[in-house]
Amino acid sequence: MAEVIAAFDVQVSDIRKVDLDRPWQWLRAGWQDLTRSPGISLTLGAAFAVAGYALSLGLWLANMVYLVLPLAAGFMILGPILAVGFYEISRRRASGEPVTLGSTLSAFSRNPRQFAVMGFVLLLVMLTWIRLAIMIFMLYWGLTPPSFEDLVVNTFLRVEGLPFLVVGTAVGAVFAAFTFSISAVSLPMLLDRRVDVITAVVTSVRAVRANPVPMLLWAALVVGFTAAGLATLYLGLVVTMPLIGHATWHARRDLVVMPGETA
Repeated sequence: MAEVIAAFDVQVSDIRKVDLDRPWQWLRAGWQDLTRSPGISLTLGAAFAVAGYALSLGLWLANMVYLVLPLAAGFMILGPILAVGFYEISRRRASGEPVTLGSTLSAFSRNPRQFAVMGFVLLLVMLTWIRLAIMIFMLYWGLTPPSFEDLVVNTFLRVEGLPFLVVGTAVGAVFAAFTFSISAVSLPMLLDRRVDVITAVVTSVRAVRANPVPMLLWAALVVGFTAAGLATLYLGLVVTMPLIGHATWHARRDLVVMPGETA
């Protein structure tokens, strides 16, 4: 039933191999959870939109608007742990427990130490990405940052900005792939069962390795929906964050056979 990973000396659960169309099923199940608990889900989603506006305003007041793009990418790094409330809503619906705003907000209390460790890991990854993004920015634009308008024009509409765009995207893709591998199912696992971070991360990596094509599609869908939410001046996050969060919990249930569950 379980396999021992000698390098970590932990036991991880069995991994299911799924078909390519399963990510669409996860989205369908996530949408059902969203429509069955719209008030709480959309309220949490709106909180992400408000946070986006507050962050952008802070960067504008600090004359650091050029950091909006790397911070938007950093949001995708922290997204898995920020979506714990949505996992809790889906877990409670599946187990027949009442879904309230209070119980959703207290989801971290189910496994607080391990959530804290995982949050620290993701925060460290994001800070490393931001530091590298600033270094790449300075290599191409120097110490005097351009206005946000000039940055957008020079990056996306001029050939001279192509190397900056390619290098930044490539480095960001490496961080995104790493983050996705360690967090694809680990956060729902920490919520659903009292497992430790190493067990959850190892299981997540194994799930991605066992299902490379479906998980590549799932990663693309997550990035696409999140990017759409950000591109609509954060308004889309009201819906896309709950949808992806609920679907991620169903992805864990589909991919990982936990003790006591049927394979």
